[in-house]
Amino acid sequence: MKDIRTHLLLVCLIFSLSGMVVAQKESSKFKKGDQAPNFTGEDQFEKPFDLSKQLKKGPVVLMFYRGYWCPYCNKQLSQMEDSLGFISEKGGSVIAVTPEKPEYIEKTVDKTDASFKIIYDKDLQIMNTYGVAYQMEEALVGKYKKKYDLDMVEINGSTQPNLPVPATYIIASDGSILYAFYDPDYTKRATVKQILENL
Repeated sequence: MKDIRTHLLLVCLIFSLSGMVVAQKESSKFKKGDQAPNFTGEDQFEKPFDLSKQLKKGPVVLMFYRGYWCPYCNKQLSQMEDSLGFISEKGGSVIAVTPEKPEYIEKTVDKTDASFKIIYDKDLQIMNTYGVAYQMEEALVGKYKKKYDLDMVEINGSTQPNLPVPATYIIASDGSILYAFYDPDYTKRATVKQILENL
């Protein structure tokens, strides 16, 4: 009987942990005043990127987006592109991070005319470090595949269909976070006005 109880407790724990992986966090891992983790990667121009080096040039607006197929992402990225001049006037630059593979980043660029750096988060290391990654529920993955012909595993080149909460962080030259926007509702995004006011 004791062994059965132990086994049941273990099963419950596994399911509990699985739920933690799937679910989106309700609040941001990092707040204003926290130190932003450094990361490296490769942009859409196949050039190496290092956040710490970019910060030496001025503050960075760091954005996470879901993919070329997301109209809310495309709208936000287009607005950021249109506002690059205002951001540059304040000494800032825009960096976007996404789980989608380079060939799909090209589709995003075609849709948004984005000229700023877009980093492919191949192993989800950046998304996990910033606490924005979550695993899509199986039913939603099936819906995307059937209704929209979107294979999220193929698009992201990963074994699991992971997406980021579309968070935005403004990072000062010293690495501290000046502004953090995080909302599990993917339809809600940081506005250009909010970004410029906090840059």
